[in-house]
Parts: sequence; structure tokens; C-alpha cells
Amino acid sequence: MPRIAVALQSDFADWEPALLMAAARYYLGCEVLTASPDGQPVVSMGGLKVTPDIGFAEIDPERFDALVIPGGYAWEKGQAFDFTDLARGFRAENKVVAGICAAASALAATGLLDDVAHTGNSLASHGKYPGYHGADHYRDQPQAVSDRGIVTAPGSAPDTFATEVLKALDLWTPEAEAELSAFAAEHR
Repeated sequence: MPRIAVALQSDFADWEPALLMAAARYYLGCEVLTASPDGQPVVSMGGLKVTPDIGFAEIDPERFDALVIPGGYAWEKGQAFDFTDLARGFRAENKVVAGICAAASALAATGLLDDVAHTGNSLASHGKYPGYHGADHYRDQPQAVSDRGIVTAPGSAPDTFATEVLKALDLWTPEAEAELSAFAAEHR
């Protein structure tokens, strides 16, 4: 089964990767490992203290099928990790790279969104990064967007984010659809 690395940092938005992590691990049998910049515990926006499995230096695209980066307030505080090398490394190996909320804008800064359909909190959020040149491919919509192994979403879309990451990993089975559709039912 696929291995998924979830890159957490202080003040991450705990609700953004939660559904994906639970569905992948519990229902689909994937190995989901959490990581922090130095392998030390981090605390989410909601106060959830996470002791990660590994540090960011141990996230190797050769050993993982997807890199998932949740958003949070580290970017607003100017304390966010620079994911450029890590994200580009995953893309060089044709592995899935997924960012939600502020992490989608962080992916914009890496240049990875310049030629793929994508979304995020807003085009203006992406435009704050001088390395971003993908405005023509931005989709202003409330659901996640997946294109050629890159998944992006606004912070308000953890359901479709989980769905699109699972689809990008070829894990969108009838079981996955049945489990996740229950969580999205209130939005119909």
C-alpha cells in the first residue's frame, strides 16, 4: 500500500489533513507517517500535540508516494518551513504533492503550480509569492483541484482534498467513496 508523509509544523490546521489521514490509514491500510521540521512534537492551531514519526530530513521521495502539507498560521507568522526542495523532489519522482490552505500558496511559491490547474484560499494569497507564475491556471472554486499529481485546496475543503489525494494515489475505491461520502453528506 502507498506510504504518505504528512508534513506538520507548529500551528498547523489540524482539521485539514485529518480526514485524509484517517481514511488512508484506517479504511485503506496505507502507512501514514507524520513529520515535523526537526522530528520534535508540534502543536496544532486547535491545541493538538503531535509527536511525529520522523523529521522532514527523513521524508525521501524514494520511500513515500505522497507528500501532504496542511496549512496553518506558520506562514502568517513568518515561521513556515520552506518546502521548495522537498516538493520539487517529489515532483521529480512523479510522486503526489498536496497542499491545502496556506500550504497551497507555499506550493505556488515553489513554481510547481505554474503549469497545472490549481486552487487555494485565493489567487491573491498565491500572488504574494514572487516565484508564482500560474495565475492563468488558477481555479477560483471551493473544492480541491487535482492535476497531474498535484492537489491543492482552500482550507475550507478538507473533504474534497482527501478525495482528490486518494484519487491521485489510485486509491479511489468503492470503499473509499462510501466512507468519504458520509463525511461530505452535509454539503449536498
